[in-house]
Amino acid sequence: MNLVIVESPTKSKTISKFLGGNFLVRASVGHVRDLPKSNKKAIDIKGGFIPHYEVSEGKQEVLEDLKQIAKKADQIYLATDPDREGEAIAWHVAEVLGLKKPKRIVFHEITKDAVREALEHPREIDPELVRAQEARRVLDRLVGYDLSGLIWKKVRYGLSAGRVQSPALRIVMEKEREIRAFKSETYYVIAADISGKNGTVFRVTCEEEPRDQKVAETILKKGRAGSWFIKNITESEIKRSPRPPFTTSTLQQTASSRLGFSPARAMVIAQKLYEQGFITYMRTDSVNLASSAQSQIIGLVEKIYGKGYAEPRVYKTTSKNAQEAHEAIRPTDAARENAGHNEEQKKLYRLIRERAIASQMADAKLLRTKIVANITEDGIPDFSATGSRVAFDGWLACDIRARGEDVELPKVDKSEPMDLKDMTSEEKHTEPPARYTEAGLVRELEKRGIGRPSTYASIIKTLHDRKYVEKEGRALKPTDTGEVVSSFLEENFMNYIGDTFTAEMENELDDIADGKREYVKTLRDFYGPFHKDVKAKEKIEKLTNLGAAPDKWKCPVCGSPMIIKLGRGGKFMSCERYPECKGARQLDGSVAEPNKPLGTDPETGLPIFVLEGRFGPYVQLGEVTKEKPKPRRASIPKAKDLTTVTLDDALKYLRLPRILGTHPDTGKDIVANVGRFGPYIMHDGDFRSLKKVDDVYTIELPRALEILKEEKKVGRRGKKKKE
Repeated sequence: MNLVIVESPTKSKTISKFLGGNFLVRASVGHVRDLPKSNKKAIDIKGGFIPHYEVSEGKQEVLEDLKQIAKKADQIYLATDPDREGEAIAWHVAEVLGLKKPKRIVFHEITKDAVREALEHPREIDPELVRAQEARRVLDRLVGYDLSGLIWKKVRYGLSAGRVQSPALRIVMEKEREIRAFKSETYYVIAADISGKNGTVFRVTCEEEPRDQKVAETILKKGRAGSWFIKNITESEIKRSPRPPFTTSTLQQTASSRLGFSPARAMVIAQKLYEQGFITYMRTDSVNLASSAQSQIIGLVEKIYGKGYAEPRVYKTTSKNAQEAHEAIRPTDAARENAGHNEEQKKLYRLIRERAIASQMADAKLLRTKIVANITEDGIPDFSATGSRVAFDGWLACDIRARGEDVELPKVDKSEPMDLKDMTSEEKHTEPPARYTEAGLVRELEKRGIGRPSTYASIIKTLHDRKYVEKEGRALKPTDTGEVVSSFLEENFMNYIGDTFTAEMENELDDIADGKREYVKTLRDFYGPFHKDVKAKEKIEKLTNLGAAPDKWKCPVCGSPMIIKLGRGGKFMSCERYPECKGARQLDGSVAEPNKPLGTDPETGLPIFVLEGRFGPYVQLGEVTKEKPKPRRASIPKAKDLTTVTLDDALKYLRLPRILGTHPDTGKDIVANVGRFGPYIMHDGDFRSLKKVDDVYTIELPRALEILKEEKKVGRRGKKKKE
C-alpha cells in the first residue's frame, strides 16, 4: 500500500479518483506545526535564529492517524502544493511523522495525467525552499513581535505592525495625504449639439476646458452666434491585443473589479477550484501556458469561432522575481464551460476560462472616427466627438465584458455646414486622486515589489482586521488608528518600511530559496540593527496624545485647554486635566460626555452607559462598584454607529438573553442571544445560528421551534453533526 499525503480533504478526494486501490490519500489539513506565540520560546536568536516549532492546536489526532497509516505503508508520497509553503508543509509532516525517505511529488493541476506524471518523477524535499519559507516566517515574526510590542505600549494593546503589512499601510496613508493636500479648481465643460444634412443630432465637446468663467461665457456667446461646419474628419484602425492568462495578482485584481470579490475571497474560491481539479495552481507569477494546454485552446477557438480567430501566443513574465508555479492560472480542461459547486466558484471559473481562451485569439480591430467642428468665424477652440465601432471582434468575441460600448457617429463630410441645436456650459471641479481599491492596492504592491502574490490577500485582510483601513464604497480609507500607527512608523522606522528596503529584502529571501544567500547571515545582518533601533524608541511618549486642540475649544466642564487624543472610536478632544477632569468634545466641537449616562432603565432605575471595551462597544446597566464589579452588559451590533445609540436601542440590547418560552417536548427554556459568532438560539445545549431573515431581538417561540426542527449543520463546511 502507498500513502499519499496532501493538505486538504477536498484535494484528497479529487486525487483519490485518479489512483488505484493500492494508493491511500490522506490530508494533513493544512500546516501541522508553527511557532509558539511567545517569541522567547519561538526563536533561538543567539543560537543562529533557530525556530522552535510546536504541533498546531487540534492537529494531534490528525497526525496520530497519519502515523498509524504510515507505519503500514510501503511508500509515502508528500503531494503538498508546488510552492515554498507546500514544501515547508511537506517537511513538517515528514519531521513530525519521523519519515526516513519520503518521496516528494509536485503537480500544477490536479488531473489524472498530471498526478500520474508526478508519481513517475518523485524527488526529495528541497531543503533550500524549506529554508526560504522558514526565513520569511522567522523574519516576519521578529519584525512583527518587536514593532507590535512597541505599538502596544505607545498606542493600544492588540494592534500590530509587520514587514509587509506596514509598507502597505504606508502606501494607503501616502495617498490619503495627497488627497488632503489637493486643492480643487473650477473648470467648464462646453458642449454643442449639432446636426448636418442627414438630420442626425450628435454632441461635440470643446477640446479646451477653460478655468475662467468669462472665457467660457465668451466661447458660448461666439458659438451661439456663429455658423458651424465640419472642420476635419479622421478615421483610423486600431488593434486591441488580448491580455495574458491570469497570474495570482491579475486574478485578484480582475475578480475584484468585475466580480466584487476581495483578494482574500478570490483566493479562497480559486483554492476550491484547484482542489477539485478544475484549474491549475492559483499561486503563480507566470503567464506561460503548457504547450498541450495551448494546443487544446487553439483547437477550441477554431471549433467555436473559426480559424480566423485563433492566434497562438507566447507571453513573457515581466516580474523579475517570477517564481512558484511554472504556468499561468488556466482551466485544466478548456472545453469544460462551467465548473464549481456554487455560484461564486462558477463565476470565477468562467472568468479564468475566458481569459485563458482569449489569450490565444486574434487581435480585435476597431475603427475609430474623430469629427472636429468649429464656427466659420475665428475665435473659439475646436469642438470634437470621438466614436468607434468593432470591425473584427477577435478575442472580444470570447471576453465580451472587455468590449466596452460602441459609439456610433453619423456620416458627415468635411466642410459640411452644421446646424446648432443647443450649446451648454457646465461648471465642474477637479477631483482629488482616487483612493486605492483592494485591486488597486494589489497592483501597487506588485509594481513596487512589496510582498509576493501569495501574500497580497492576507496583507489586505490584516489591515482590515486591525481596523487600520475601512471601506468607503470600494475604496480603502485609513482610520485614525491607521494614520497614527503609520505616521509613527514612517517617522521612526522609515528605513524598514520604505519601498527600496522592503523590495530588496524580498529579493534576499528569494536568494535563500535559490541557494545564493546564507540564512543566518541574512537574518543577523537585518535583525541586529533593527532590534537596536526598536529599543532606542521605547522612551518615546505615548502616541494617543496627538497635540493641543484649537484654542477656541475649551473643556465643557472646567474651561481648561484641551488636547486631541486617539481612542478606540477615533480622535476626540479631552481635557488636559484628565483624569481629574473628564470633560471631552468631539472633533467638531460638540460635547462628548462618555461618562454621562445615556438614560435610566425604567424597571431598575439604574443608569445605562455606552462604553468601549476590548472587544468592541457595549451598553452597561449600572456602575461598577465593589459590591457589583460586573454589572449587566450587552454588545452593540457592529453595524451600529456608536454615536447614534439611543436609550431605546440600549434597552433593546440589554433584553438579551431573551427566554422565548419552553420546548413542548423537554419543558426546557429556549433562549435567544448574541455570541462570538453572531446571533443564535439555544435549547438544552443545542446552539443554532440565526439566518439573515431572523432578528434576535424579535424572534418568537414558533420560529425558534421551526429552526430547532431543521437538520443541524456545524462548522463552516456545513457537515452534518455526528450522532
